[in-house]
Amino acid sequence: MQLTRFTDIGLRVLMRLASDDGATTRTARDLAAELELPRTHVSKVVSRLSEIGVVHSRRGRDGGLTITPLGRTARLGWLTRTLEGDDELVECTPPSGPCPLLRTCRLRGALARAQEAFYASLDTLTVADLTVPSAAAAVLPLISRAEVARAGEPHGRRALPSPTPENRNRS
Repeated sequence: MQLTRFTDIGLRVLMRLASDDGATTRTARDLAAELELPRTHVSKVVSRLSEIGVVHSRRGRDGGLTITPLGRTARLGWLTRTLEGDDELVECTPPSGPCPLLRTCRLRGALARAQEAFYASLDTLTVADLTVPSAAAAVLPLISRAEVARAGEPHGRRALPSPTPENRNRS
């Protein structure tokens, strides 16, 4: 399964906003520049994130974007379902007519179960689980939030074990 670009951008924006301290506001332009994405795409995604209540958008001179408490605790499966929509992985009834195998096909059900398992596995994580506070990001780019907590000191000031094959590529 491959996520749409819209969902990919949405998750990146939420992760970036979640890494802030809560007092910082960012604009769609700022986020687009930081994430190296087109501003128009980021603006559309931010609008949708605001609609579903995971981002708060304030207009005006002192305006900007902040993540909401729901945005920090939102399950990734729910977010992905919401941003992706309810489409099936395969289209069994395209505009040109239904698939000739439709009546006896078992692939559609198998793919629906696989898609639900994918979302269920994402539901074990929240946006907050994927982020490291901004102050620690430069010091701890490759370790998880749980490893930061186990380190025992804020912002990773304590020396952590060197990367192992198991945790080297975590993000």
